[in-house]
This record gives sequence, structure tokens and C-alpha cells, in this order.
Amino acid sequence: MLKRKIALALLFFIMTVPFASSVGAMENPEEEKNIVDIATESGNFNTLIAALEKANLVDTLKGDGPFTVFAPTDAAFEKLLTDLDISAEELLARKDLKEILLYHVVPEKIMSTDLKDRMKIKTLAEKKLKIKLDPVRVNKSTVVKPDIEASNGVIHVIDSVLLP
Repeated sequence: MLKRKIALALLFFIMTVPFASSVGAMENPEEEKNIVDIATESGNFNTLIAALEKANLVDTLKGDGPFTVFAPTDAAFEKLLTDLDISAEELLARKDLKEILLYHVVPEKIMSTDLKDRMKIKTLAEKKLKIKLDPVRVNKSTVVKPDIEASNGVIHVIDSVLLP
């Protein structure tokens, strides 16, 4: 009977230790992944990733950083395409594509708790974004999911594409 209890306890221990460590990894898997990896794996930023590739900015956003990226979703890009009455191919062919993308990137890590009402933040496009709180807005775009941490910065998901 004692051997059986010890065997069950040992079996329980063997089964729960790997599970506990994998839960810890699932709680913060982004720590090891950079901004581009996280955006790619999420599946919600396909147009953004295509634009970054076209503008040769993937390596930049895989770099050391730190960066804050206000990342428009695919739905945000669809809205922009409709508003501008253009196709995705036409958007990716724009001469100002790189500037548009750089307008979404700040060369420092800014968490949502660091944001202040009426704050202005300088982007890699050398232009400023205006922050409003309650709800958190960047220019006229709403932050729908803040503080997705990456190994080289942070992503704040926004509901529209920012235009400089």
C-alpha cells in the first residue's frame, strides 16, 4: 500500500512539473520573440507584415530596439483601403509606404502606463503622435490591445492606420 502511494505521488509529480513549467512559458511567451515574430504569429497583421517586407523594415523591427509599435490590424488596413478606394497592391506600391510605417514606430519602449493625456511622441518618421486617454487613442486611432511585450519592445494594437 505504501509503495502504491509513493508510486502515485511520484507519477503525479512527474506529470505536473512539466505542465507547471509550460504554463509559466505560456504566460509570457513573447519575451523570447521580437516584434515581427509576434505580429507574424498572431495572424492578425498580415498586411502590416507584407508592408514591412515591401518597405525593407523587417530587419529593423527584428533589431535590438527598443521599439514601441502602434500596430494596425488587417481590419484596420481593410478600412484604409476602402477609405482611399485602393487595393492592397496599390497601397504596397506607394512611394510613401516606408514613411507611413515609420510613423507607427517610436524608438523607445513605452508601456500604456507611461502614456499621459495630451502627450506627444516622436516617431521614426520624425513626426509626432498625439496621445489621449480614456479611452487610449493615438491620433484618431483607438488602442484596442495594449502592452504586448516583445524581446525588443512593445506592441499596442490599434484599430486604424495612422497617416502622417
